[in-house]
Amino acid sequence: MHHKKENIDIEEKVFSFKIFRFDKRKDQGPYFECFNVKAKKGMTVLEALLKIQEDQDPSLVFRYSCRGAVCGSCAMIINGHPNLACRIQLANLPSPEVLIEPLPNFEIIKDLIVDMEPFWKAYRMVEPWLMPGEREKQGEHLVTEKNRAQIDQFVNCILCACCYGACPVVSRDEDYLGPAALAKLFRFIRDSRDKRNWEDTFKRLDNEHGAWGCDTVFRCVDACPKQVRPTDGIEALRRRMVLRPFIRQAAHEAKSESK
Repeated sequence: MHHKKENIDIEEKVFSFKIFRFDKRKDQGPYFECFNVKAKKGMTVLEALLKIQEDQDPSLVFRYSCRGAVCGSCAMIINGHPNLACRIQLANLPSPEVLIEPLPNFEIIKDLIVDMEPFWKAYRMVEPWLMPGEREKQGEHLVTEKNRAQIDQFVNCILCACCYGACPVVSRDEDYLGPAALAKLFRFIRDSRDKRNWEDTFKRLDNEHGAWGCDTVFRCVDACPKQVRPTDGIEALRRRMVLRPFIRQAAHEAKSESK
C-alpha cells in the first residue's frame, strides 16, 4: 500500500522546470525559461523534457538516444549536479522545482546542447583502443578474469563527459586532456593484450596538460553516473610513469639473466 500511495502522489504532482536557454545565432546572452510538467508514474527528467518539447516549446533542444543510461548522450546539469537525464526519476528528486543547465566547460551551441569536440579531441589524442601484437592480430583476443577485474570499472565509462564538465582543471586549461581520456588510457595500460610502445605514450602525457594536470579533488568521481573513478586511474597512471625507468631496468636485467 505504501508504494501505491507514492505512485498516486507523484502522478498528482506538478514539477516546475527552470531550463537554461541560449541560441548563439540570435541571443545576446543566456536566460532561463520555466515550464510546468504534470508527472506520471516512472517519469524521468528526460521524459519530462520531451513532454515540454512536444507540448509547450518545440524549439527546446537537447541530446538523447538510448533512454537507458547506456549511450551518455543526455548528460546535463540537474539541480547543480552532472547526471544523465534518462537516469533520474522525478519521484526521486527532493523538490518539485528542477533546475536544468548544460554541461560546463563546453561552448554552448543551443540550449542544452554543447560542442563536444574538445572532449573527443582529447579522447582521440590518447589513442584509447586496443593495439595487439603482431602475433595476436588474428583470432580472438581473450583476457583473463583477473585482468578483467583490474580494468572493469574503466570499461564501464560511457563517455558521457559528466566528469569533463565537472573538472576544475578543464575549466582553466583548455589543453588539459581531462578525466575520461586519461582514465580510458589507463584501462589499456592495464590490459594484458595491449602491446603498444608505451614509452612514446608516456612521453606525450608527461606534462601539466596530461597526467600531471589533475588536482586530485575527485570532482570527476562524484560526477560519474556509472561509478567509475577516473582519479584512481590517473593516479595509477602517474605511478606507472614514475616507476617506468625501474620497470625497464628490471626487464633488461631479467632478459640478460635468461641468456
